[in-house]
Amino acid sequence: MSRDPEPQRITAGLDEAGKGDYFGPLVVAAVCGRPSELAALGVADSKKLSDRRCALLSAQIYERFPVEVVAVGPEKYNELYAGLNNLNRLLAWAHARALENLLSRTHADTVLADQFADPRVLERALMERGARVHLLQAPRSESHPAVAAASVVARAEFVTRLAELEKRFDCELPKGAGPPVDQAGKELYRRGGVELLRHVAKLHFRTTQKIGVPASHRA
Repeated sequence: MSRDPEPQRITAGLDEAGKGDYFGPLVVAAVCGRPSELAALGVADSKKLSDRRCALLSAQIYERFPVEVVAVGPEKYNELYAGLNNLNRLLAWAHARALENLLSRTHADTVLADQFADPRVLERALMERGARVHLLQAPRSESHPAVAAASVVARAEFVTRLAELEKRFDCELPKGAGPPVDQAGKELYRRGGVELLRHVAKLHFRTTQKIGVPASHRA
């Protein structure tokens, strides 16, 4: 099997944003189109682009190609993680739902996604429509235009929803992980306890322990 579908074949790309961010949602995007046409937009792995560039590219992608997004807000994320107790299974569920939604209204010859630690996790999560397509999973698949486009859409949606959470709860929610995130987490925990954190953060992260939340309150 070739890792890169032919430039003119209709390809659906899958990617996520927010997986490594303590604050904010997990967002999975699916984008469908000809790789040559997606590449012409100048899409790239969102980690190499500014938030502003992602927002501009995302708007163009929505205008020209079929797009589906599954956004799991922190409260729902914590609920799902408590039931699954496995990040890969949660990711596979979100990827599969985005793909199934996309395939319910458009066609793809090939689906390309970043490779899970166990590729069968995503394969098992797919339902009837997804099971009928040619699924390729490869490391660093963001180099392919379809996955890069999904990466851009997912990141733009993540940034938008993170800003909405900041406005809703009147707080600053730094991206990623590290000292600024730890400090913001401590302030939020002092302000509203674990119930406030549950609305803005992914509680299974080690950050929750670092900011002083007792183990009994992290689930």
